[in-house]
Amino acid sequence: MTDIRDQVKAFVIDTNVLIHYPEAIMSFKDNEIVLPLQVLEELDGLKTYPDQRGKSAREAIRFLDKIAGKGNLNSGVKLDNGSTLRVSLAQPRSMPVGLDAMKNDNAIILCAYQLQEEGRQVFFVSKDINARVKATALGLRAVDYEKQKVDIASLYTGVIESDVPADQIAQLDGTGELPWREPLKANQFAVLRSGGQDRLARWDPAIGALRAVTQDLGSISGISPLNARQRVALELLMDDSLNLVTLVGKAGTGKTLLAIAVGLRKVFDEKRYTRMLVSRPVVPVGKDIGFLPGEKQAKMSAWMQPIFDNLEYIMTVHKRDKIKSVDQLVKDKFIEIEALSYIRGRSLPNQFIVIDEAQNLTPHEIKTIVSRAGEGSKVVLTGDPDQIDNMYLDANSNGLSYLVDRFKGQRVFGHVTLQKSERSELAELASMLL
Repeated sequence: MTDIRDQVKAFVIDTNVLIHYPEAIMSFKDNEIVLPLQVLEELDGLKTYPDQRGKSAREAIRFLDKIAGKGNLNSGVKLDNGSTLRVSLAQPRSMPVGLDAMKNDNAIILCAYQLQEEGRQVFFVSKDINARVKATALGLRAVDYEKQKVDIASLYTGVIESDVPADQIAQLDGTGELPWREPLKANQFAVLRSGGQDRLARWDPAIGALRAVTQDLGSISGISPLNARQRVALELLMDDSLNLVTLVGKAGTGKTLLAIAVGLRKVFDEKRYTRMLVSRPVVPVGKDIGFLPGEKQAKMSAWMQPIFDNLEYIMTVHKRDKIKSVDQLVKDKFIEIEALSYIRGRSLPNQFIVIDEAQNLTPHEIKTIVSRAGEGSKVVLTGDPDQIDNMYLDANSNGLSYLVDRFKGQRVFGHVTLQKSERSELAELASMLL
């Protein structure tokens, strides 16, 4: 009699997939999901981490415990999606030469190898590129976790650029409106060009047409837009009806500077929000701020220096009465510098929240952060998907790209991809050539 397992695929899941998305096992329908015992050991080791990895590990453990209550994980538990989940202690009878089985990463791969040796159709699922390469070298089919991935090449940019006849420019100038050949998304902009003339328009779903953007925003905290897309960014940032704005672009395009300039305007001048909260992932050295000596503010200063650089530049080009320094802005609580680890669990009402370098966050982390926004808050996420320090993410799988793809067209969301570096000619060349 043929074992039913011979008729289904076996997906061996690496630990990093569950850290990326704790409920990832529900993505594999009508097949067998295998968790090597070493995955549970690694989750146990990660659960005490104070950062998002620890939170994801704890969520994954709780999720697995809930499933374990429905049956025997050794023999397999039937899931609601038609799959079966089981924990495997299997090791191959003949060990591949040169592979150290004492390492957890290798032991997890060897679990998949043993299943394939038994004649099963096996897929090893991991966010770790090197683990996938090693698995492939052993003859396994190794794949990335694809569910929360997007195609960065076709990612929504928030702006269309089009050459149009001169009479359409005249119509837009005359009536302030222009019918368009196809409906655009809510809060999407159009840069229209004709005979050396440029016009900026915004899609208005209420009238089903483009509406001219004519109001001069002037200088925002001493910062003025240097190109059409920076103007779009300022329009989105200044619009209080938008609760979520994403700014994507390479180094020097002005993402962080524009976000902080508007934040200061909204908090200090307009008093629209009680304070501006600024944070960024602590990813470059792979350590949580708790590994550094000193108080929280001292620990954060090293990671937040790019933010302070932007603030100091704004302070030099736009003087404000009674505010002489960045330290004073922080002391008077106009600005709060916070670690992402401490944002989790908080409710943040009436705040202008800026998360810089958001491309280093997973979709699960992005969800955690955005869901912290309370009533009356605005969340601004900035980042460059082509510069990722998180080893398990890429331009297609990071949380920033995923959020842009999922939120496009929502009434409360605005996005723009900035293209031209305005930092310097050298910075522009570095972004293009290096």
